[in-house]
Amino acid sequence: MCHPGWAAARAEDVRLRRLRTLRRVRDRISRHRARPLDVPALAREAGLTPEALHRAFTEAYGTTPYAYVTALRAPVSFGEAPRGPGNLA
Repeated sequence: MCHPGWAAARAEDVRLRRLRTLRRVRDRISRHRARPLDVPALAREAGLTPEALHRAFTEAYGTTPYAYVTALRAPVSFGEAPRGPGNLA
């Protein structure tokens, strides 16, 4: 018989793994923001479908991958100093 807390612990482990994966995706987008955004390639690397990546990224960060990279690129296009991912408006 399983311990009652194991299911909750397993669910938390899955949630934390997904967040680590999404953090890697977000960091890759940030590092390569000048390149065209390739969501299918990012999804393959994360082991997700493009749709699942889009949903999970939006749920975790409150913005889509495309909106995230656009916000990173905007200050550079307007001649401002680039802002880090934590400073997005």
